[in-house]
Amino acid sequence: MVKLTALYRHPEEVQEFETRYFEGHIPLARKMPALLKMEVTRYTETPMGDHPPYYLQADLYFASKEALEAAMKSPEGKAAAKDVMSFAGKLVTMIVGEVKGEA
Repeated sequence: MVKLTALYRHPEEVQEFETRYFEGHIPLARKMPALLKMEVTRYTETPMGDHPPYYLQADLYFASKEALEAAMKSPEGKAAAKDVMSFAGKLVTMIVGEVKGEA
């Protein structure tokens, strides 16, 4: 299993980001073919109580790297990518990882 992780830095306009992300982007991303599961985490603090470096994290799970690549190349994947870049392109870092199970 692989996952695409999107890490978002803190937006300047939190309410605008929240509306575009949860009402616009998430519904688009959920339409991606072969998507097994999606998790979104909003960070509130570090273990030391400090301001976290990231505001939000989204994890999208796929059965394989090939399934992820096909999803990203699909019309739904392209629409989701175009959407996120339109409002969060300067905030987001995306990485792909192989899930090795639970520790």
